[in-house]
Amino acid sequence: MDAYDGGPEAPRGGRDASGGPTTPEEPEARTPAVSGDAPAPGNPAPRTGVAALSPRYQIAAALALAVVAVTVCVHLGMVFLHVAPSNTVTKAHGEAIDDWVYPEFEQNWKLFAPNPLQQNIAVQVRARIHTADGGTRTTGWYDLSAQDGRAIDGNIVPSHTQQNELRRAWDFFTATHGTDNRPVGLRGALSETYLRRIVVLRMDRGGAAGAGERVAQVQVRSSTTNVTPPKWSTEKVSTKPAYRVLPWWSVPDAEAEGGVR
Repeated sequence: MDAYDGGPEAPRGGRDASGGPTTPEEPEARTPAVSGDAPAPGNPAPRTGVAALSPRYQIAAALALAVVAVTVCVHLGMVFLHVAPSNTVTKAHGEAIDDWVYPEFEQNWKLFAPNPLQQNIAVQVRARIHTADGGTRTTGWYDLSAQDGRAIDGNIVPSHTQQNELRRAWDFFTATHGTDNRPVGLRGALSETYLRRIVVLRMDRGGAAGAGERVAQVQVRSSTTNVTPPKWSTEKVSTKPAYRVLPWWSVPDAEAEGGVR
């Protein structure tokens, strides 16, 4: 009886009639199955994104993108003309450029100046309040810059208002007024109104006026303190604050409750 060699189910190598080695028959290569996610032959892939919208919404999306693109281009052009040297365009359309830029987008070079700003400037305000019984009282000084500083400290996403609103308003005022606090140029009155509205709004949020009372006047001042030099520096500076006190401003009725109505 022949010995069992595994049968046809388990082929193994041997020798053919000529004595050469034989190899087991390799299985036929199989074509991988087509994934169920792939489109069938002859069918286009499904549309996505804007292409999947109806023609009406595609037109609306295109118009929205066009408006955004035009606005960005106009803004960049206005800022460029604002910081560029005086030229024919700025002479002819200077007022329109200033109306677009000031006060929110004003540009300056203080960070890159030969002598960068080395002072801490705090903006403070106090108010005269008309009381419910017809009298008048004066509040203490509110340090608005310190309030913004506390709101920013530890906040990984501070608001633009907390970071820049008050600072830019004060910079706008000082740039359009002389050391005697009188306006210089046509934007002086605008800067006063802008700063006054901000401080009145802050006073209203801070509860300066109680029930039945209203803010009648406000007075703004700045407290400027030199930054202490590092230990290795031989520079000597005074750390005593210097104040710039503005005159009292009357608050219109429309602003007395914290904003223009």
